[in-house]
Amino acid sequence: MPELMKGKRGLVMGVANDRSIAWGIAKALADEGAELAFSYQGENFGKRVEPLAASVGSSFLVDVDVTDDASLDRCFGRLEQEWGSLDFVVHAIAYSDKTELTGRFINTTRENFKNSLAISCYSLIDVARRAQPLMPNGGTILTLTYQGSNRVTPFYNVMGVAKAALESTVRYLASDLGPEGIRVNAISPGPMKTLAGAAIAGGRKTYRHTEMNAPLRQNATLECIGGTAVYLASDHGACTTGEIITVDGGYHVLGMPRFENI
Repeated sequence: MPELMKGKRGLVMGVANDRSIAWGIAKALADEGAELAFSYQGENFGKRVEPLAASVGSSFLVDVDVTDDASLDRCFGRLEQEWGSLDFVVHAIAYSDKTELTGRFINTTRENFKNSLAISCYSLIDVARRAQPLMPNGGTILTLTYQGSNRVTPFYNVMGVAKAALESTVRYLASDLGPEGIRVNAISPGPMKTLAGAAIAGGRKTYRHTEMNAPLRQNATLECIGGTAVYLASDHGACTTGEIITVDGGYHVLGMPRFENI
């Protein structure tokens, strides 16, 4: 029986539906024996997450708004009360006003900039601060990023800046929490056909372009991303922290598209 995660418990934040990257990670962790809790935001997302959680044997669901300190406190208070400790947290949370994921980056508004950075980046710090006391024997914190953090990607706009900040946050948290045995890493998939990806203008073209040009001629799958998360959260990842691990069919190594696609 698969059991890389047997005896480990963790919180998965950010599942929207069965095509979410967070769900691919959750399923892979559960398949390896992990016990899961899920957070969601609002009743509509709760209705979507509940049957998915049930399919991996979890009834531990909690409504969380990462912009609300009291909401986060309630979530981690319940985790402490019911479990006592945590082995891992999956942070798959990001947001920007979709109307600003079109057009030019220079037109980013102050309000959306602050909101995007707060939800997509600062929330990881907030979550890590609350998870830390529940990881007395060490643990893993995982988040998700994208190559738009360091290379200009059409219409990614303010999310690229938010992901750059998120990746820097991963490194600083890894340094802060490393002495306590808490590892902090990010997975950077290529374009994915997810609810979040659909908010970005031209997402389908980006997906096809990557698939045509990546060395492996394919985009990442939920199973491959989930497997990477299992490695990072399991004891096999005990000496890996502060890393941004790319899972994109190799697209990130290219300097330009394949000659026949230019």
